[in-house]
Amino acid sequence: MSQKTITLYTDSDFFSPYVMSVFVSLVEKALPFSLHTISLSAGENLQEAYTRLSATRRVPTLVIDDFQLSESSAISEYLDERFPAPEYARLYPQDKQERARAREIQAWLRSDFMPIRTERSTEVVFAGLRLPPLSDSGQQAANKLISGLERLLSDGRRYLFSEWCIADTDLALMINRLVLNGDNLPEYLRQYASYQWQRPSVQQWLALSQK
Repeated sequence: MSQKTITLYTDSDFFSPYVMSVFVSLVEKALPFSLHTISLSAGENLQEAYTRLSATRRVPTLVIDDFQLSESSAISEYLDERFPAPEYARLYPQDKQERARAREIQAWLRSDFMPIRTERSTEVVFAGLRLPPLSDSGQQAANKLISGLERLLSDGRRYLFSEWCIADTDLALMINRLVLNGDNLPEYLRQYASYQWQRPSVQQWLALSQK
């Protein structure tokens, strides 16, 4: 396979959980890529140059030669299909049912838990911000998250499935919104998120966000 020119467009603060997900995917695949920062606060994502790349006008956007794609889970799925195992690391489980479950978890995290995402911004995760206690709706969302994960992780496993997948990184970030603010969570969720946070690809992203 010929070498491709890959560019990942990211927020300039490196606070986006969705860019992080794609960044980790690229690093896990060992694909060489360059980063191009976009200032969301200055509205650079709304300027004509960027809208030609991204119909959604959001980050991340991935450009491979003359192909552009936005939305993090779509990008990770595309990378797994375009650069498949065994030549490249796998981002999703090999088993079809587990792969479907991983996508289910990703969709769940992206479509639900708005109170957590609002009250526990990624500044908590990446900049050490500490915020007041959760509101009633925030606590209800946290309880929903905990309840949904009990059957998946309460046995103390390190991964959602038999080995790491990109859904582990996405899930650990959601959990760490709470953990890193000092909110009350079961110990098995704290340990799971801590273990995921030590992954070298995640540490590379954290190094960018903490500059």
